[in-house]
Amino acid sequence: MISPELLRRYPFFGFLSDGELKAIAMIAQEVEHEDREQIIRPGQPADFLYFLMAGNCSNYFIVDERDGYKELYAGDISPGELFGISAVIEPYISTMGVQANGAVKAIKIDAKPMLTICEADPKLGYSLMREINQVLMGQLSGAMAQLAIVK
Repeated sequence: MISPELLRRYPFFGFLSDGELKAIAMIAQEVEHEDREQIIRPGQPADFLYFLMAGNCSNYFIVDERDGYKELYAGDISPGELFGISAVIEPYISTMGVQANGAVKAIKIDAKPMLTICEADPKLGYSLMREINQVLMGQLSGAMAQLAIVK
């Protein structure tokens, strides 16, 4: 559990009421990761949504090639940004990997209880998914640009 005040510091959570902030804070925790640590691996079950507080991470995806697999960089994640959004989008499997570039600090939110909260409060669920979709579109643009470079 974290303090709702920690969430309140970030514009991403600005649309949440005090009660909603408390509910999300109850299912969240602060985590730290070391340089080059794989925070999310592509193709693995996605159970947590992350919000980067400090440091920098890289998004990457894996493509099949005739001679094996290749990791392709898809963009950076900076403080104040969300990652791990596959945890709230079916089939809940990570489509991108995330690696720490140096020490990082993040808020880790348990996705299953968050989805339960969203189902109980459709207005909150809609608002949260709208914000997450904006993040997703940015990540998709980065991935498409990277694929265009590779071709």
